[in-house]
Amino acid sequence: MNPANPKTGLGAMLTPDNCVLILIDHQPFQFAGLRSHDTQTIINNVVGLAKSAKVYKVPTLLTTVVEERGGLLLKELQDVFPDQKPINRTFINTWEDKRVVDWVKKTGRKKIVMAALWTEICLAFPVIHALGEGYEVYFVTDASGGVSIEAHEVAIQRMVQAGGIPLTWTVFAAELQRDWAREATAADYATKVLIPHMGNVGTSFMWEQQLLNTPKESKAKEGVGV
Repeated sequence: MNPANPKTGLGAMLTPDNCVLILIDHQPFQFAGLRSHDTQTIINNVVGLAKSAKVYKVPTLLTTVVEERGGLLLKELQDVFPDQKPINRTFINTWEDKRVVDWVKKTGRKKIVMAALWTEICLAFPVIHALGEGYEVYFVTDASGGVSIEAHEVAIQRMVQAGGIPLTWTVFAAELQRDWAREATAADYATKVLIPHMGNVGTSFMWEQQLLNTPKESKAKEGVGV
């Protein structure tokens, strides 16, 4: 890492050993107000993000706000971590909840990745707050969403100006994998993340895998180049 600019150099990259993930308020009430993205896109992306964290064993915290009124966490997301009970808060700003801060401190990690509904409130508030306490905070723009396109985009500008680092969910997984020669995670990355959650990319990847697994004799009969 370049000490003059800690956001550059290899040391600035996310690894499975240096970051944590916090997923905030992906609940029915929040989805009802979502207008910056279509709902299915955010569902796909945040579940893909969560599965990425699980593949690389990144500590992940689930949290909701007044779930007795706003609804339980998205089922598809809860299913990724079925044994974890989300922290249910009253604080709008997640970073004001001591349980969340204590959980991060216990990991000993200084890089925090966050995604939330809504971007302008439930994401921006804890990002700005945690940055002020010396953490490096990354936020996942396409696993988060706001009540309007303007609200989402202005929130991104505000967090960047505060020192937050934006990324998209597919970047998170790729940054953790970094090298296809890391076979311990490459297969799960492909089958649990890329194929089910990356649309055409996943379809193409699956086709390539089928070609690789097809015996040369079969390829010749089918007219496929060998």
